[in-house]
Amino acid sequence: MGWIIALIVGGVAGWLASMVMNRDASMGIFWNIVVGCVGSLIGNAIAGPLLGIGGSVQEFSLTGLIIAFVGAVVLLAIVNLIQRGRVR
Repeated sequence: MGWIIALIVGGVAGWLASMVMNRDASMGIFWNIVVGCVGSLIGNAIAGPLLGIGGSVQEFSLTGLIIAFVGAVVLLAIVNLIQRGRVR
C-alpha cells in the first residue's frame, strides 16, 4: 500500500513543481510521478542535514509533500539549466 501512496504523492508533487517551473505542457503523468519521487529523494537529502527534518512519500503527510515539492522544483531547475546549455 505504501508504494501506491508514494506514486500518488510523487505525482502531485511533480505536477505542482512542473506548474511552478512552467513545464507542465511538456510533461505527462508518468514524468510527473518520476519527478515527484526523485524530488522527494533530493528534498530529503537537502532537508535532512540542513533542517533536521524528513518526510516520506510512503506515508502521506504535509511535511513529506512539501519536501517532495521542493526537491522536484530543484530537480526541474537543474534540468532547465542543462537543457538551456544545449544547442537547439
